[in-house]
Amino acid sequence: MKYRKDDIMTKKILMISSDHTGHGHKSIAEALKEKIGLDSNIDICVVDGFALGGTSLLKIGKSYGPITRFSGQLWNAIWHFSAMNSILVDKFIEVMIRNNFLELLKKEKPDFILSIHPNFNGSVINILRKEDIQIPFGTLIADLVNIYPLWADPRADFILSPTDEAKEKCIEFGVSEEKIKVVGFPVRERFLENTNNKINKKSTINFLMMSGGEGVGNMSVIAEELLEHFDCTVSIIAGRNEELKIELESSLKGRFGERAQIYGFVTNIQDLMQAADVGILRGSPNVMFEAVATNLPIIITGALPGQEKDNPWFAEKYNLGVFCQNRTDLSSIIEELLANNSERLASIMESQKNFINKHAADDILKLVLNAEKEEYVPVKKKRFSIAYALNK
Repeated sequence: MKYRKDDIMTKKILMISSDHTGHGHKSIAEALKEKIGLDSNIDICVVDGFALGGTSLLKIGKSYGPITRFSGQLWNAIWHFSAMNSILVDKFIEVMIRNNFLELLKKEKPDFILSIHPNFNGSVINILRKEDIQIPFGTLIADLVNIYPLWADPRADFILSPTDEAKEKCIEFGVSEEKIKVVGFPVRERFLENTNNKINKKSTINFLMMSGGEGVGNMSVIAEELLEHFDCTVSIIAGRNEELKIELESSLKGRFGERAQIYGFVTNIQDLMQAADVGILRGSPNVMFEAVATNLPIIITGALPGQEKDNPWFAEKYNLGVFCQNRTDLSSIIEELLANNSERLASIMESQKNFINKHAADDILKLVLNAEKEEYVPVKKKRFSIAYALNK
């Protein structure tokens, strides 16, 4: 989709994302930005919401990687605390980001604000209302099933949901159904350009293993089982976890040689997905949907507690992949996928083709640009409002 002068006047979208809480938020922002084009009349300004809070809040954002990598239980506790104390979290972040956020509005003068991180929904709405700033504000949910109240502030002008399941949770949290649009999950264009037939016609099967941008999970043990029990090659993406990459190279390369390929953080993951026959991964939303976009059948071996808990169930519900709850079942699951000339793999691939919304990024941009400001009574009136200062 191309937006030109003949279609609309120049508009600016301020997108609030995160650079350090996994790679999913960044990939969503990239998927939307690449739809704009250099000669477009739409401008997207993407900011790291944690950076708006200065050093202290940025440190909190950067702690996501180490916490999820080394202590799933701690992350589970943090996630549930935030879910039960969403108003407190909103107020805390509001205080942290307020001054820098208002300066950003003065500088960028956006026509729309889109948040793709839950921590900057209620907090930003608080600021906008207290300052009587009339800019349409919306949320693009980046989780699939287990969303919590921070995603679903009823005061938002619109909420864009990737799934029906997330929409239903928003309604449970008090959001009016007419405010919610199910748009699918946006993925970058290069994941949608796959034309290969991935049903393996050879005796050798190509596995791709990954575990999110942070590289978590017992990948070495799983890789050993695959390489010992199947005529296969295994490519492993360790992500930003350099220690894991070194560990995998040490434990696998000596025994299995070129059959095991170890990568760190990569920027051409779409090529590795398109070259693979089966993906073995964590239930990370963006990785799952990128795999589905490249028509890669997936085996989910785990998920972060909290926001990813039911993602394996989601994959099985729509026949996008299978869930391996116990590592001892992995070999039998793979044998089932390969049985009868890979009949189950073919079934999953067909379901993926029917499920993915290849135009999600287009649909999201159209909805944002058509958004209107909901009427509300300001919390307090300012003698000189920021809205006046912005010349809106």
